[in-house]
Amino acid sequence: NGDADNPACSGIEGVLEAYHRSLRSVQLYGPTNFAPVVNHVARSAAAVLDGSQYFVLLIITDGVISDMAQTKEAIVNVS
Repeated sequence: NGDADNPACSGIEGVLEAYHRSLRSVQLYGPTNFAPVVNHVARSAAAVLDGSQYFVLLIITDGVISDMAQTKEAIVNVS
C-alpha cells in the first residue's frame, strides 16, 4: 500500500488499489534486488501463526533483476 510501517491492504480491493497507486508512483531503475524484499515479506508472513491473514507480494519490474540467483533461492526457500 506504499506505507512501509503498516503495509497491510484490506481485501482484494485494497490490493488492487495499492497496485494502481504504485503504477502511478513507482519509478523503475537499477540495480533491482528482489531477494531482500521476498525474505522480508516471508518473515512478516511467518509471524502470523493462526492463518488469519494472507500475504501477496506483487513484483513489478522492468525485466532486469540484478540478484536473479538469490531471488530464485529466496522464492524456493519461502514457498
